Amino acid sequence: MLFAATLHAQDSNPLIASSKTINGISRKNILASVEKAPESLWSFRPTKDVRTFGQIIAHVADAQYEFCGLINEGKSVNKGIEKTAKTKAEVGAALKDAFAYCDTAYAKISDANSSEPVSLFGMNLTKLALMDFNTAHNMEHYGNLVTYMRINGIVPPSSEARTPAAIK
Repeated sequence: MLFAATLHAQDSNPLIASSKTINGISRKNILASVEKAPESLWSFRPTKDVRTFGQIIAHVADAQYEFCGLINEGKSVNKGIEKTAKTKAEVGAALKDAFAYCDTAYAKISDANSSEPVSLFGMNLTKLALMDFNTAHNMEHYGNLVTYMRINGIVPPSSEARTPAAIK
């Protein structure tokens, strides 16, 4: 909890601060994955039945608008990034913009409104739970990216950070 309070000192509510911290971890890992992935990995998929590495990143970008739109605009927003952005540069830029969009949603979460209800996929959630659901979705797909990187001999960012050389 102290870690969360340190990173988000402007939030007096430890639940909001912790939520923002965990979301930040998911974002850092996904953005670092984009940076680590060579262009050749962008079209990689272990089987024809799953998304490519690049499509997963684009899907995560789209999801930021879908989830955070409920707070920013009162409705999910469909940017169609997965259908339109194809290159690493296009998708990477779209992902950064999408994360910035969610920053505006997080900035709107307060003690006064964090427990207000929103509806997503037929579930009734609080605004804070919606943001946590978004983080869980990010981490779900980061797990996919980890597998894709490991199959291709790349150490994922979250594992790299734990190596003795990275700790020094």
